Amino acid sequence: MKRTRRIATLISGMSVLLVALLLVGNVAADPIPGRDILKFSQAPMDGTQIVSPNGTVQRFWGHDELSTAYSTVSATGPTPYRGTFMADDFADKFNSPIVHVKWWGSYLNNFVSPAFPVDKFLISIESDVPVGPNNTFSHPGTPLLNQIVNRGPIAPGSGTFTEKPISGGGPPLGETLYEYNAELHLGAEFFEKADTVYWLKVVALVDLPPGIIIDPNQPPTFVPRWGWHNRDYTKMDPLASTAPAVVPGEHIDGFLGPVPGGTPVWHFQDDAVTGHVVVNHLITPDGIRFPIIDQAGYQPTRYLDLADGPPGIGNFSKDLAFELYTVPEPTSAALLAVGAVAIVGLRWRRGAQSR
Repeated sequence: MKRTRRIATLISGMSVLLVALLLVGNVAADPIPGRDILKFSQAPMDGTQIVSPNGTVQRFWGHDELSTAYSTVSATGPTPYRGTFMADDFADKFNSPIVHVKWWGSYLNNFVSPAFPVDKFLISIESDVPVGPNNTFSHPGTPLLNQIVNRGPIAPGSGTFTEKPISGGGPPLGETLYEYNAELHLGAEFFEKADTVYWLKVVALVDLPPGIIIDPNQPPTFVPRWGWHNRDYTKMDPLASTAPAVVPGEHIDGFLGPVPGGTPVWHFQDDAVTGHVVVNHLITPDGIRFPIIDQAGYQPTRYLDLADGPPGIGNFSKDLAFELYTVPEPTSAALLAVGAVAIVGLRWRRGAQSR
């Protein structure tokens, strides 16, 4: 009888886990449901309601920071991609590979050029250079795994990405927000260690035809300028690493408005950073999956008053909007399911409160 109860309990527990994993796939709207499981989540700001210091409720749509590099064609052929990058740090609680990346962004002034399409993205995962005697802010270090993904239908290990508009945006910028999903190349997954800080870099890559020469760090208006969208800092990520495993990790960086009662500003670790990047995919045997990256000129970034929140949000370090997915081991799946169900509960509870 006791054995029967234990078996029934085990079956019940497995059923709960299966339902949790299915919920994760459905809520995250991942394009490969049942396979890719959420392991880190910084949701995008898109019409987020925030109580201003004067007590009024306002909606904010966030903004994007330039993260685009350009390749031109010379007499000797195409050149390496050169431009400006954005990168953000992350760490989660699971020893599991990153196989899928989701992020959000938009085009400056909604300018999308059929002549110069964004058909490629650089995705690079890099080591962390922490704050120290010679660093007032942390920044990306050595590229650990990087690749170029191409526009196209996605499938496991396809090395492709999709782009779809999800919002028309709002004031003051009114820029359409796009969601991107990318499956990393087969054999080029990143095997992440739990509670270890890494950096994610995502850069749009644009091929320019012969005769067009531009300053890649100050691109003109006739070429697309893609930017990476900022995080909705009102939402906590229960999957992210926290202190004491990672210090400060996911934490409340402060409040907008009165304390208590103000809007919390959730933040992971340190500033998102910008800088100059060169992506050389021309001199390696496999420059698509493993291009050579050179980067410099790191600068921390902050949120933007009136676009990302009421006056005062510009004093806070910025996070970018992205999610990471894995194909976990069974033991990791249970932990991931618990964290993901927590995300589901938070989203449902906020939805119920707003109705």
